[in-house]
Amino acid sequence: MKKLIIPAALLLSVTAFPALKADPAAKVIATVVERTGGIYVYNEKGTIIATLNKGSGPKDGLQGYTEKTVSIRRGSAIYVYNANGTIISTLNAK
Repeated sequence: MKKLIIPAALLLSVTAFPALKADPAAKVIATVVERTGGIYVYNEKGTIIATLNKGSGPKDGLQGYTEKTVSIRRGSAIYVYNANGTIISTLNAK
């Protein structure tokens, strides 16, 4: 019979730091679509989890997204939103 050896550091990180565990309720961005009415953020089930304003300028709109953030240009700023549609950062656009 083989013994399972788990490094102590791994056990410590899981037990001493529960915040490091993945949150199963956390929203994950699967797809973002820019339409005339705004920018729509979808989860992996195809449900809209956020609707964001895309702006009205010629350069305004979706700049990109990851599984956790969406970047939108409006005027001379780029706004970074989380999956809940909350602004988490603002950057100057070039």
